[in-house]
Amino acid sequence: MGEWLASRDVDILALQEVRADESIVTKLIGEMTEPTGVAWHIHEEEAAQKGRAGVAIVSRTEPTEVRSGIGDGHPEDQGRWVEADFTLGDGSTLTVVSVYVHSGEVGSVKQEHKMRFLEYMRHHLPQLARTKDHVLVVGDLNVGHTELDIKNWKGNVKNSGFLPEERAYFDGYFGDEGGYVDVARTLAGPVEGPYTWWSYRGKAFDNDTGWRIDYQMATPALAEMAEKSAVDRALDYSLRWSDHAPLVVDYRLP
Repeated sequence: MGEWLASRDVDILALQEVRADESIVTKLIGEMTEPTGVAWHIHEEEAAQKGRAGVAIVSRTEPTEVRSGIGDGHPEDQGRWVEADFTLGDGSTLTVVSVYVHSGEVGSVKQEHKMRFLEYMRHHLPQLARTKDHVLVVGDLNVGHTELDIKNWKGNVKNSGFLPEERAYFDGYFGDEGGYVDVARTLAGPVEGPYTWWSYRGKAFDNDTGWRIDYQMATPALAEMAEKSAVDRALDYSLRWSDHAPLVVDYRLP
């Protein structure tokens, strides 16, 4: 990951499934960003259970305010949501969210947790959009929204991650009620993928049998500032450092 970060001119980095406490994250990010000569700012929301979940926002500029968590405070929801406010050149505020939605499993308590968290997001996202100048939600949302987002969508309509009831939430997030724009999809157009996650099993990566489950969700004015997006897919299976690939979007900010 350090090699990738050193090659990318990233200003704000949103991490999910961090699975480490603040001292470890600070040490590792420090080692990765040392070549930049900049002391990056790290804000992490740890999970209640060690070695699980965890989200963080790492930035070159110090945020003016940071908030953690949404919903009713269930332990299994901790380490899944952190917000940071940044002041832009024109004095407006950019709120960046790093979010990690539960993976889920049909017929299990895990799926109940996931559906509850998606419901929390349904209420919180419009509120953010109403109260902040610009909002960018970045993360592993563990749901493919449409048939274009999963290579083998027909074989997954009854599996967590592509259930009709999960996808209906995304209709709301990106509809009039939610008011957000799926930035990568808007820039890519109606094409398959580009996928951001591939199973470690079999030949999924080699055959590009992937899922697009990592998103950048922006309020409309911010989405208009998006210039290009890219999924930094490893050139070879042996070069992967995660089962996900980074989703990078360049914005022309004031």
